[in-house]
Amino acid sequence: MGLTRSIVALGALAIVALVLSGCTSTTIVHGTTVTVAASNAFYSYNPKTSYGNATANTDIVYATNSQFNYYDNTPKLQKDESFGTYQVVSRDPFRVKYTIKAGVTWSDGTAVDASDLLLAWAANSGVLNTKGFDNAGYIDGDTGQYAKDFPSGVVHFDGFSGNGLQLVTKTPIIGDGGRSLTLSYDRFFVDWQLVFGVGLPAHVVAKNALGLTDDQNAKDALVKAIQTDDTTKLDKIARFWDTGFNFTSMPKNRDLVVGTGPYTITDFVAGDHLTLTANPRYTGTHKPRFERVVVRFITDPLVAVDAFRKGEVDVVAPQPSPDVVKELMKVDRATILSGSDSSYEHLDLQFAHSRSGTFTNPLVRKAFLKTVPRQQILQQLVVPLQKDAQPRSSQVFLPGSAGYTSSVNGNGSKDYDRVDIAGAKTLLAQAGLVSPEVCILFDPSNPRRVAEFSAIQKSAALAGFLVTDCSSTDWRQLLGTDGAYDASLYALRPTSLAVTAVAASFRSDSTINNLNFYADPAVDALIDRLDATFDGNEQIAILKKIDTLVWADGYGIPLYQFPSVTASDDRVTGISPSPLSPNLLWNIWDWAPVKPK
Repeated sequence: MGLTRSIVALGALAIVALVLSGCTSTTIVHGTTVTVAASNAFYSYNPKTSYGNATANTDIVYATNSQFNYYDNTPKLQKDESFGTYQVVSRDPFRVKYTIKAGVTWSDGTAVDASDLLLAWAANSGVLNTKGFDNAGYIDGDTGQYAKDFPSGVVHFDGFSGNGLQLVTKTPIIGDGGRSLTLSYDRFFVDWQLVFGVGLPAHVVAKNALGLTDDQNAKDALVKAIQTDDTTKLDKIARFWDTGFNFTSMPKNRDLVVGTGPYTITDFVAGDHLTLTANPRYTGTHKPRFERVVVRFITDPLVAVDAFRKGEVDVVAPQPSPDVVKELMKVDRATILSGSDSSYEHLDLQFAHSRSGTFTNPLVRKAFLKTVPRQQILQQLVVPLQKDAQPRSSQVFLPGSAGYTSSVNGNGSKDYDRVDIAGAKTLLAQAGLVSPEVCILFDPSNPRRVAEFSAIQKSAALAGFLVTDCSSTDWRQLLGTDGAYDASLYALRPTSLAVTAVAASFRSDSTINNLNFYADPAVDALIDRLDATFDGNEQIAILKKIDTLVWADGYGIPLYQFPSVTASDDRVTGISPSPLSPNLLWNIWDWAPVKPK
């Protein structure tokens, strides 16, 4: 990996790491605090919306809410039956029943039940949304948030409707005294275990949306509104679900931080830190050891490492660079874990709603991609940390996974292995364009992104492109915003190993990762086939076809897999990062203070 003092080297993603066995005790050590550095600030308690979908949010929500299952660090899917269970109750038609364990409550003491499950279905299936409504014109171009109300009677849950849950078109059935919900799929869906879980608290959403004060009355009103498709109430419920949980400091309304997990948010100072405190009402098996977890927001990796060196931070997973690794090696008390991450850097081109309209023409998209200096970026930013690093050359397969090599050999990515200025000029001439503008959105506080932008700008200029700077510290909120930029440079971190995860980025109706408005009917049809394909070889064959089409469409270009480095103080044990999101915090309940000798 190029590290000279790595105490523990985690293998590349294709080689599984050891699973942490767990602590011998599950007792909270009162008065204890562990501080962890995060590169970006939290801003939304609802990461299921297109606005809130960011690692900074999903990590915190993971620590404060339980689910039916989660990934460990091998990564392998694990069930949490101390929260609830699920089972297939019918093969044809395909039905799955989810049941909350008796006694499980939200952190405010309100029972978790079928109303919460029903809200999760309504919000993330899209079934109740007003057909044909386009929310794009209601988003503020500067903030990425909704700037004005939808027309009266319009229902629009901004959840992820392309992940398989859209196949549950009939209203699910409540049972078991209000603790279970049975979903009936229109057809079999291969990743059914990964598409559903409890999200936001139904009683909090309904109280705030409908002006109610009693928890049970609020639940009942929400359930009735969904079951009767009451658009008058649903538009208010959807509006609050979409926007009511966005905040950048501790909200006055503490209902907005109610959760079901081992920790709850108890303090949040804008731009500085967020504090998680052990949830006294948590009854599950993931009981924490540290009483408090303080998440400090430190954007600059070297500043984060300096805070770790000074003892101000106990755990840090900075974006690695030669300087970062060099400084970490100087800290004697550090345990350092190095390896590869599932995150990958990529450049996406806007197919619609862009700043200049440059990339509506496929010839221009392909011309620009021919100018991207992938090898130069890799040599400059990754090889010093990982000597054998190679560019990522598949849009759908993880390097090292089954299908990656054979897909790369035929997906068309080889056309972009090397910079081809002459080829780019030829395509621009065919398109009849001179000096087309490309404004790139990226994080200006991230040294790696700044270096990538500079390299792309200089190379593309040789072909005649005018590459300009659309960088913003609020870049996450601006993703998918009309007229804000022409291309975006950032990283994606997979949250699961779902076969159908490609839908999030490439399905035309996805609102999660398809933020460049990509749409190809052939890709949609292949994703539909993939949804119902159980055979592994056939899944790979379909994914290879999708990979080829996406490259042919000039979607964008993947650059490289992230190398990873994590350092923890020797006074903390249990740190065992996962390659999948939430990465560092996946086993936060296992983190424990080391007893002084």
